[in-house]
Amino acid sequence: MKEKIKELIELVKTKLSEIKKSSEGQNIRVEFLGKSGKITELFRLMKEVPADKKQEVGQILNNAKQEIEALISTKEKTLEKQELEQEIFSAEKIDITLPVKECTGSLHPRTIIQKEIEDVFISMGFVVEDGNEVETEYNNFTAVNVPENHPARDMQDTFWLDNGEVLKTHTSAAQNKILKKYPLPIRAIFPGRCFRNEDLDAGHENTFFQLEGVIVDKDVSVGNLIYFMKEMLSKIFKKEVEVRLRPGFFPFTEPSFEMDVRCPFCDGKGCSTCKNGGWIELCPCGMIHPQVLRNGGIDPDKYSGCAFGLGLDRMVMLSLGINDIRELNSGNLKLLKQFKLNV
Repeated sequence: MKEKIKELIELVKTKLSEIKKSSEGQNIRVEFLGKSGKITELFRLMKEVPADKKQEVGQILNNAKQEIEALISTKEKTLEKQELEQEIFSAEKIDITLPVKECTGSLHPRTIIQKEIEDVFISMGFVVEDGNEVETEYNNFTAVNVPENHPARDMQDTFWLDNGEVLKTHTSAAQNKILKKYPLPIRAIFPGRCFRNEDLDAGHENTFFQLEGVIVDKDVSVGNLIYFMKEMLSKIFKKEVEVRLRPGFFPFTEPSFEMDVRCPFCDGKGCSTCKNGGWIELCPCGMIHPQVLRNGGIDPDKYSGCAFGLGLDRMVMLSLGINDIRELNSGNLKLLKQFKLNV
């Protein structure tokens, strides 16, 4: 089995070296990770593995699946960058003989934080997915167990389009498609821009960014949720952090929690960032509701999962000491120039 997996990974590398377009990566993904893919076929052979070897072989297969997904995603991103550069340079001719003023740019602080978080999760075997900004009512609400009479469906909260679709109100709108897209087990995060019809103030924007993640496998527990979130927060804050769970409510999780982190800026002693409480409310999370799993084509009697969310804007505001969320969409160059990551 190990030799077979090694051969498959080498075959993936060979096939990836031959593709010329980013769109061709999906064909390789289907060939190896799809419902009839080569790795999926090996999972079906698990029933023939002796009982005392199942755990070891299962872990090897999971690692192989994650490695193959990482190889494909990396190749796709490389080709996408090359295609974009080719499109830009073929469409625009620059006269390099003209004198120009020296100028530099920098990544937005939100982009920097997002890339850091993505790198942490990729290192733990997660895939990164992009969600649509325009979504169907089903994906945004029904698929994630938000009932028809829920206030989030009200025009006062949601931007509805003339065709009945919506500007997604939360990154959870991508859950159903991701549960259907990948073979089990699943580890995925999906950052994105969200929209709500909010009255603007220092703490509320009508356009904001979230990052959500899901883990689905056999015997997933709250312990898994705590581990991954604590690992991510420790890497982002660059120090070991302490977390705690409080009861919460979200239609798509049961049970639901609010995860707090002991303030990394004052070590829980109390400061302006944590409002002298010692703790910062940071991550809504919980165990994925059985109905959400069913909607994604997954049997909740065999599999369980956890989901977690993170406000990227809130993370930026915490790390930079910004007290007005409107600054992040303002194009304020004084705010951006302080970052050293130039492009």
